[in-house]
Order: sequence, then structure tokens, then C-alpha cells
Amino acid sequence: MPELTQEPGDGRAVRRPFQVVEVTGPSMVPTLYHGDWLLVQYGARVRPGDVVILRHPFQQDLLVVKRAAERRGNGWWVLGDNAYAGGDSTDYGAVPEELVLARVRARYRPLKDDQRSLVGVLGWAVSAVRPVSADRSVSRRLRAR
Repeated sequence: MPELTQEPGDGRAVRRPFQVVEVTGPSMVPTLYHGDWLLVQYGARVRPGDVVILRHPFQQDLLVVKRAAERRGNGWWVLGDNAYAGGDSTDYGAVPEELVLARVRARYRPLKDDQRSLVGVLGWAVSAVRPVSADRSVSRRLRAR
């Protein structure tokens, strides 16, 4: 859920446009791993292939991260990058537009204990922070199913 802050002067609560969230679970492997941190932008325009944060259609207190594959009617067909994890539109159908909350802009992968060697730290430094780009292979995956 996006944090609300009080706007000085008029007392209105406003939504912060950017927030950092942590990934839990394997549904977006290999793009995202359990423990990764994401910079997300609320209210950003979503395009096919974008990784998004949404409310689960059947359990709306649960936020999930999926890839917006394509528009279907007034919603989005969303998929996890890990086809074996489940929990996407193949289970619950298209997600209404109002449940898609934010677009993922970047991923930060924290340093793990086994990466403390010089080689491990150098490898981590090269890949720790990167933008999460649209995966255009999603549409090919949809046609193959």
C-alpha cells in the first residue's frame, strides 16, 4: 500500500509517487528473486511487458508483482515470469485496471553472505541495481500456450 503523507497547509493526504517494496516468493524468477527490492512508481502508465504491482483480485489486502502481458477489456492479463509458480491471470483471469497500482522502475539485489569475496562483490556490483525493462517475449509466450 502506498504511504500517505500530509500536505502542509491544507491537510489533504497525498500518495507518494515512488516507493520501495521487497519481493517475496518465486513467481517472477528469473527477473526478480525473493529478497530483491523494487523502486515502484504509483500512477505510472502501464504498457504490455511492464512489471507491475497489483492487488490480488480475490484477496485485495495482498499485493503481488507480475508482468502486464496485454490489455483485455478494462483490465490487464498478468503473468509471473516463472511459469511453474502459478498465481497469475491463468488462475484468476484479467485484473481490473483499478487493481493495477504501480509500475516497477528498478530492481536492487542486496549483497548476500556468500558474496563477500572480491570476485563475489565485483559480480554483485555489476548486477545489483538495474532497471526492470519490458520483456517483449511475453506476447510470444501467450501465443505458445
